[in-house]
Amino acid sequence: MFTAIVGMFLSVPGMVPMETLLLATLGIGLSAASGAAINQLLDRRADLMMARTQGRPLPTGQIHAGQALTFAVMLAICSIIILVVWVNLLTAGLTFASLIGYAVIYTVYLKHWTPQNIVIGGAAGASPPVLGWAAVTGEISSDALLLFLIIFCWTPPHFWTLALYRRQEYADAGIPMLPVTHGDKFTRLHILLYTVLLCGVTVMPFATQMSGTFYLLGVSVLNARFIFLSWKLYREYSDTLARRTFGYSIQYLAMLFTLILLDHYRLFVYGLFNV
Repeated sequence: MFTAIVGMFLSVPGMVPMETLLLATLGIGLSAASGAAINQLLDRRADLMMARTQGRPLPTGQIHAGQALTFAVMLAICSIIILVVWVNLLTAGLTFASLIGYAVIYTVYLKHWTPQNIVIGGAAGASPPVLGWAAVTGEISSDALLLFLIIFCWTPPHFWTLALYRRQEYADAGIPMLPVTHGDKFTRLHILLYTVLLCGVTVMPFATQMSGTFYLLGVSVLNARFIFLSWKLYREYSDTLARRTFGYSIQYLAMLFTLILLDHYRLFVYGLFNV
């Protein structure tokens, strides 16, 4: 949701209209919640086998499948109504496509079919900045697609570090994550390669003049830390280091989008400091 909101603010030079900001955030958020609920509904048996997920409401029997389905469908309906009526059709259509991409294409097919599930399915998870951008402008620009590309490249190293120290759980659940099908060493190499690719992509906002020097300096520090952790993880694995790298990947994305937002409003920020 944070990246969707940043996408809204980056789409305009000034302030996002408050009505659009609130209603688009609500609509996109309800759709994301619906997708998460459908994911837990469809994966409830696999979740029961994994320590990370066995405490969820469906595996523990706190709620039933019918209740979860009703809840998810109502969230999706409310989301689309809000976006169609008060935002625009493009945002509603893209949001619904993202919901189907995550809840159906990824959860039902990709997750259980290929070790590249995270890479291909990452498109749905990378869509929020584009949805936010479309909500405000009614169109998709190259800058919005660049934000999409950043999250798309970030997803594999982020999730594969989790999969490394949860490898046995995925194996027990029969989910073909990359560490299960190709081993730890192969996965660690791909984490490093995708991290390098991510670092290259994150420089593109500066290269295209979407962002300035403030962003470039900040993201360079973030990238240096991410590459260091990925390299260290590749050379000498430990569950502790994998957990640390996974945790940093979450902080990394939040800080990166914060940097790009602050850089976007840098003149306003500088003005505050000079008052």
